[in-house]
Amino acid sequence: MKTSSAADRAVPRVGLLAAGLCTGLGAGLAGAAEADMPIVPPGPTPFGVYDPGGDFSEAEGVTIEHLFLPWEDVALGSLFDADVYARERGRVLLVTLEPWTWSRSERNTPQFLREGIADGTYDSNILAICGVLAQLESPVTLRWGHEMDDDRGQFIWAGWDPDAYIDAYRHVIDACRSVAPEITVMWSPLGDEGMEAYWPGEDYADLVGVTVFGLQAWDQFHHGRDRSFEEILGPRYERAAAFGLPVVVAELGFSGSAEYVETWNDEVRLDYPEFPALVGVSYFNYPEVHSWPDGFGRPDWRVYHRITD
Repeated sequence: MKTSSAADRAVPRVGLLAAGLCTGLGAGLAGAAEADMPIVPPGPTPFGVYDPGGDFSEAEGVTIEHLFLPWEDVALGSLFDADVYARERGRVLLVTLEPWTWSRSERNTPQFLREGIADGTYDSNILAICGVLAQLESPVTLRWGHEMDDDRGQFIWAGWDPDAYIDAYRHVIDACRSVAPEITVMWSPLGDEGMEAYWPGEDYADLVGVTVFGLQAWDQFHHGRDRSFEEILGPRYERAAAFGLPVVVAELGFSGSAEYVETWNDEVRLDYPEFPALVGVSYFNYPEVHSWPDGFGRPDWRVYHRITD
C-alpha cells in the first residue's frame, strides 16, 4: 500500500548523507544543458543522484549528491570542488569510498587488502581522505566497503568471511573518525539474505543502505513478469530496518520499456507506510560497471538511455 501524500514520516530526515566521488564530476554539464532537464521522480522521500555526467546539475528536488571515490590514486582537491558544487545546489554529500584503485590493471587481491587494512598499510589513505572530508562545509556521510554481502566477484572486499570484513570495516571507521569525528557513517550491504552476518555493531553505523535495481529483461527472464520497486525493496528493507536505524536506498536504477520506466519513476519516492524508516533514495545515473549474469551484460541506468524499446 502506498501513497503520494507529502506528509512527513516520523523518522527525521536529518543531515543524512554525504559524498562519494567520481573524477568526472560536472564534466557533462554542457551536455546536460543541451537536453531537457530530467524529471525528478515525484514524492516526499529525499532524492539523490550519482551523476558524473551532470544531467541533474540544475534539477529541482535533488537533495543528495552521491560521489564515488577510490582510496588509491585520487585527487583529493576534487573533494573541495564537489563540496562547492553541492552547496551551490543545496545538497548534502554521500561519499562511497571504494578500497581499491580504479585502474583495473593495478588492483590488489582480497587477501592483500585484508592484510593491508589489518597491518595499517592503508591508514595513510584513510586519514588523508577523511581529513579532507572533515574540512568540507557540506554535511557528509561516508559509505565504505559497500555490498560486502555480494559474492559475484565484482568487489575485492565482498564475499569475505564476515568476521574478517567486520574487523576491516571497524578499523577503517575508527581511523576515519579519529580525524573526522562528526562524520555520519552508512553501512551498506546489497540487502540479500545473510547480510546480517556482516553487521559491525551499532557503534559503527548511523544509517543502513541497500541497493535496488530494476531490469525489466531480467525480471521477465527470471520471474516471468515485471517486478515493482516496492516488491524488490520490501525484503531488503525488512532486513535493514531490523537494526533500528534509518534506511536509505543508496543505489537505485531501472531500465526497460517506456511504460516500465515510467511506472518505476512514479513509485520510487512515494510515501510507503510499510517502509517508515526509509529516509532517502539515490539514483545511479551511470552505466553498469560490472556485467550481470546470464548474459544480460551491463545495463545502462542513465536517464536518457534507460528506455530499451
